[in-house]
Amino acid sequence: MQKFTTFTDTAIPLGIENIDTDQIIPARFLKATDRKGFGDNVFRDWRYNKDNSINHDFVLNNDTYQGEILIAGHNFGCGSSREHAAWALAGYPFKVIISSFFADIFKGNALNNGLLPIEVSPTFLKKLLHEVTEKPKTSITINLEKQTISCSIGVESFEIDPYKKVCLLNGYDDIDFLISKKEQIEAFEASL
Repeated sequence: MQKFTTFTDTAIPLGIENIDTDQIIPARFLKATDRKGFGDNVFRDWRYNKDNSINHDFVLNNDTYQGEILIAGHNFGCGSSREHAAWALAGYPFKVIISSFFADIFKGNALNNGLLPIEVSPTFLKKLLHEVTEKPKTSITINLEKQTISCSIGVESFEIDPYKKVCLLNGYDDIDFLISKKEQIEAFEASL
């Protein structure tokens, strides 16, 4: 995984509430066990019409909005516990998802795949969605070390599991983290 320290980008506003994992990546695309290619089908049923033509009304197909930050409505990632949803979002590629609430399993899957879910207050989310919708070039800065998100509307702090924070800051997955502790583990074993 890539290290995540401070990240600045523009964002794509998707203010829909209760976006479930089947909307993120429809079940018919879950046949593969390799992460590659899932980004091509993120929000597939919203991005494309039934005849597979592009739905120009969907925000991801609107060139006005760009960036690796997705601002979503409340209760993002609910539904089934498929890790493929995190794979699809990271493969699009998004680095950050902002919402006022995430389903716990989705949040864990996102963090395990180098995707940072940032939970903000409903008030901040509403202001942020409005700001980015009206001003698509709005720059948003995420400082993981300080656990802050900042832009023209202000600064808000966010919470993150301390272990996952260490992993993201260092670009570790769970195995990389254990390998980083190899000398300490060996020293402990030798002391037994």
